[in-house]
Amino acid sequence: MTDINTSKTTATTITSDKFKVACSNCNLRELCLPMGFNAEEMLRLDEIVATRKQVKQGQHLFTNGDPFTSLYAIRTGFFKTCVASEDGREQVTGFQMAGEIIGLDGIVTDHHNCDAVALEDAEVCIMPFSNVEHLSREFPVLQRHVHKIMSREIVRENGMMMMLGNMRAEERLAAFLLNLVQRLHARGFSQSELILRMTREEIGSYLGLKLETISRTFSKFSEDGIIEVKQRYVRILDADQLKQLCNLQTSI
Repeated sequence: MTDINTSKTTATTITSDKFKVACSNCNLRELCLPMGFNAEEMLRLDEIVATRKQVKQGQHLFTNGDPFTSLYAIRTGFFKTCVASEDGREQVTGFQMAGEIIGLDGIVTDHHNCDAVALEDAEVCIMPFSNVEHLSREFPVLQRHVHKIMSREIVRENGMMMMLGNMRAEERLAAFLLNLVQRLHARGFSQSELILRMTREEIGSYLGLKLETISRTFSKFSEDGIIEVKQRYVRILDADQLKQLCNLQTSI
């Protein structure tokens, strides 16, 4: 697999009715929408999604400074969020996958303060924030769900601060791999095998480690029989040892 193309190409919005998604029929609704709605209420929730957007690998869903109008529920694919330092270096701030919602960064200032880039061909459901606010007033359970999503972001950022401040390289990578495979397993994928959609350099940026350190740590884990690595394919051979390394049930 080739490296990610980071050109700022715009994504394609799908407006044809045949492509519109009904939340009530989506197999990811339990991940990105709250539970407990009856059939009639689920049909009302379909009003949240205006349309869908296809985002090719390397394209931006939104960029730093773009006006904030919508939240985006990832239907397929992987994204990274990142910011640029004053000297032009990229700092990865997160990786998002199907069933997760991105775009919350824009609520506070009405403008996005990071870039969201597709790591593979992806598709998102566009949820205009005005629709979310309107239905949240009608359905308090939806409002609580939005609050939970925001709270989860705060918890994640706190976990990242702890990791960057206190964990060694081996602990950081162990926590990252465990978190990634746990999130994928919640979506029906293997508990022990995964394909990394991000490059080693992007992982290093996210974990605050140099590319050489990430590569060396992957090799050490492989030599110690903790994981099997073939380019972007990773198989976890000893999950208990990974957990012992980071000594937590990670939520980063």
